[in-house]
Amino acid sequence: MTRRMKRRASPRTWTTPRKGTKWIRRPSPGPHAQEESIPLVLVLRDVRRVVANAREARILARTGTVKVDGSIVHDLARGLGLMDTLSFAAPLDSHYRIVKDRRNKLQLVPIPAAEATTKLARVRFKHTVRGGRVEVTLHDGRNLLVPAGSPYRVGDTLKIELPSQKVQRHIPLSPGQLAYVSGGTHVGELGHVERVEVRNSSQPNLVHFKEGFSTIKEYVFVVGETTPLVTLQEALAQ
Repeated sequence: MTRRMKRRASPRTWTTPRKGTKWIRRPSPGPHAQEESIPLVLVLRDVRRVVANAREARILARTGTVKVDGSIVHDLARGLGLMDTLSFAAPLDSHYRIVKDRRNKLQLVPIPAAEATTKLARVRFKHTVRGGRVEVTLHDGRNLLVPAGSPYRVGDTLKIELPSQKVQRHIPLSPGQLAYVSGGTHVGELGHVERVEVRNSSQPNLVHFKEGFSTIKEYVFVVGETTPLVTLQEALAQ
């Protein structure tokens, strides 16, 4: 796989201009799919504009100023995806969370420093590993060992501490919960879960919302009970 792609072929989720130089940086293989992540160098240079070019971005990364999910990052091709946190140490001293707006674009939402130490992660898989222990795989590629008999189910959300990955809270996908839609026609919207429809066929399960729409279960990201546990509204309002 090459390290670059043609700009016109870049994912529609990016906010970078589709016209300009012929080539653009490709995200390195990582926790998020290429279509659902944007390289760190583009965030620094084209989105936040804290640097003027890739050379300045490399210098900034070498200083240990840039953190993703609480860990220092030097790889400028590191893909940033849904719910990832991006932090800059002093003198920039700012923090952001990656979310999608209603145009299906990846946006950076400013968040307080205290919020940058936590993250919401959706459970994608749950299985038993050697020794009878239970492991859950989250939407950002993390694998966490959890106690046997844990109530975590596919589609639930975990609030984890960064960078320790300690689970702070469990938010189940159940009626009445507030959920964020991460794909489909209603991407970027918030709604209250009415019911989950399990279809005994090859078709995906559906989640119906009290607001009068429905979407597939894979697109539903529970974010709280009555209000989101993390800052989302600024990007969703765009």
